[in-house]
Amino acid sequence: MVVESRAGSPVVPAPGGHLGGAAGLFLELFVASFAVYVVALALVRRGARFTHVFVLACVIQLAPLAGPVFLSSDAWTYWSYARVHDPYSNTPSDDRVAARYAGTKYLHDTSPYGPAFSLVSRPVGLTTSASLAAWLFRAAAALCVLATTWLVARRRAFAAALVGWNPLVAMQFAGGGHNDALMMALVAAALVLGERKRLQAAGAAWALAVLVKWVPLLLLPLRALEARATGRRVGHVGFATTVVATLGLATLLWQFHWLRSVTPLAHDAQIDTHYALPHRLGVPPWTFLVAYGVAYVWLLREAARGRARLGLAFGLLMVAVPDPGWYVIWPLALSAWDDDDAATLLSLGLCAYLLPQRLT
Repeated sequence: MVVESRAGSPVVPAPGGHLGGAAGLFLELFVASFAVYVVALALVRRGARFTHVFVLACVIQLAPLAGPVFLSSDAWTYWSYARVHDPYSNTPSDDRVAARYAGTKYLHDTSPYGPAFSLVSRPVGLTTSASLAAWLFRAAAALCVLATTWLVARRRAFAAALVGWNPLVAMQFAGGGHNDALMMALVAAALVLGERKRLQAAGAAWALAVLVKWVPLLLLPLRALEARATGRRVGHVGFATTVVATLGLATLLWQFHWLRSVTPLAHDAQIDTHYALPHRLGVPPWTFLVAYGVAYVWLLREAARGRARLGLAFGLLMVAVPDPGWYVIWPLALSAWDDDDAATLLSLGLCAYLLPQRLT
């Protein structure tokens, strides 16, 4: 934290999202913390009390809130979209207060985020303080990570440590404020509510997760096939009602402009990032997408046999597409829920691979 917070640190983004040079000392400490985390997981596997594990998870996930924005200016970009009249027609450049802080990548782009996120983040747009806005998004993300940890762990110590002790998760969410934490908290809530037979509430949580970011749609066919194979009931009314209410409110505020959120999302999926595996291996990105399509068919078959491997579905997706470090919470949280060793190992491998992202 001391390394992160010092003046001119290369890991603290300037307005516009620009970082300084390589963060040598910070990266060394970051890698060391991840190594300690992996060793700690092995020890927890042998036995630990859930309460102790979760309390330490709270300390780890909340600690970065004491420092500045870390690595990414996405929290400022969220703020800029919350300040404009219509995030699906206006761009961050249209707001003179937030424009200098928003990431340059999004400065002239409309929002790629779903209507549920645009609606819930709207109140943050009332502030003119960039630091307060970023802190609010970071605090919300940290609390969502802890909620996700609690829900997916189901009082299992190893599952809680897997998510809650992860230093990459702490720095990306309490440090960066990414909205994937909200999406995953809603997915986790949907899974728990479904397990407790609160079917309509589970359907509503699934709908809200999809309307934050569209990616949970990939999980719904797997859950549907699993439900059919196991005889588990699902709540369609809660899902449909929530979708209609959320989109109705979004349409009232912004007409049907929210449909445009799909366009920048599709554009982002085609970006060949430095850490994307197709880029590293020097192969066309479509080869990995085809491979994921084949893997997804296999996952559908597994679900039809009674086991929806949600963590593996997201882990393999991260291998196939551009992969910012904060996406690791997708497979990490769901592998904890599934208690899937293959998905857990894949998630940890992705975390290790993405540790230096934006630091080198």
